Amino acid sequence: MSGSSIGKIFTVSTWGESHGKGLGAVVDGCPAGIPLCEDDIQVYLNRRKPGQSDYTTPRKEGDVVEILSGVFEGKTTGTPISLIVKNENQKSKDYSEIASYYRPGHADFTFDAKYGFRDYRGGGRSSGRETIGRVAAGAIAAKILKEKGINILTYTKSIGNIEIDKNKFNKEEIFKNPFYMPDKEAAKAAGEYLDEQRANGDSVGGVIECVVSGVPAGVGDPVFDKLDANLAKAIFSIGAVKGFEVGDGFDVAKARGSENNDEFILGDDGKITTATNHCGGILGGISNGNDIVFRAAIKPTPSISKTQKTVNKDGEEIEISIGGRHDPVIVPRAVVVVEAMAALTVLDGLLSGGIDF
Repeated sequence: MSGSSIGKIFTVSTWGESHGKGLGAVVDGCPAGIPLCEDDIQVYLNRRKPGQSDYTTPRKEGDVVEILSGVFEGKTTGTPISLIVKNENQKSKDYSEIASYYRPGHADFTFDAKYGFRDYRGGGRSSGRETIGRVAAGAIAAKILKEKGINILTYTKSIGNIEIDKNKFNKEEIFKNPFYMPDKEAAKAAGEYLDEQRANGDSVGGVIECVVSGVPAGVGDPVFDKLDANLAKAIFSIGAVKGFEVGDGFDVAKARGSENNDEFILGDDGKITTATNHCGGILGGISNGNDIVFRAAIKPTPSISKTQKTVNKDGEEIEISIGGRHDPVIVPRAVVVVEAMAALTVLDGLLSGGIDF
């Protein structure tokens, strides 16, 4: 099974399964001399671990990271950094029944169709726990970017049909509610909506927005290595993502050229900038120095207790109700995953382009 690595210079390979002994990542291409400790990574992992609120799976995992290589006396050595997070609270028996049928919305059928075999314990490599390795590696990339003045702000834009009000946007509110929404009132409404859906045995999805500031102009290459194309691949590689857009995204289809074009002006510092940012900071696949803005659409959690129809491995149509421990909404825990993939992509783009930043 290939496809577990990403990046050209700053290369990351993730490994492990939901109910295996552990999960992790190997990071190659990290510059030497970068201050790094496990606490730098743990703060990111804490944002995605289960059991944070009533709206996440009750599976109790500390998700404690251990650095096995690539760091000496608190600094990176320039050699591969190996990271591991051990699984502590697997309940594989919760999944023994699903070995005989295909869960709607999951990768059960497609894995069987491709490999003739699947790890039915929580989905194996298609499980959301695979993102642990991404987040651990992304924390390293984000630390390097931050030291260079590049910051990433990621938050929940909407959950179900509840969307934040931009006029009430409060950055400080993001970490004060279980949904990572920058709008206190929207977060309250989202909780009420989610409670209603959960009572009906259902789940919901949402949209995550990410803003990367401080990226210099010139990151990305034409044609097949466009920055937005690489971001799209990175974000779409997250299992729950079903949509991606940059800048005004799909709204550009309804706009006129005179509305969508970002006119060039001279900023207060005398440098070229634009009056607006409909393009989301990327033109021709190359960053233009403005904030890079993109969004990811996250599907509803496919594991629900509501009765659904499916087919078993004997070719019989059956009805199922999925038990076990599942998030009624994936969005909040996916926020840091999107942020991690953005950090990995932007850093690799900077290093690959040889840009002095």
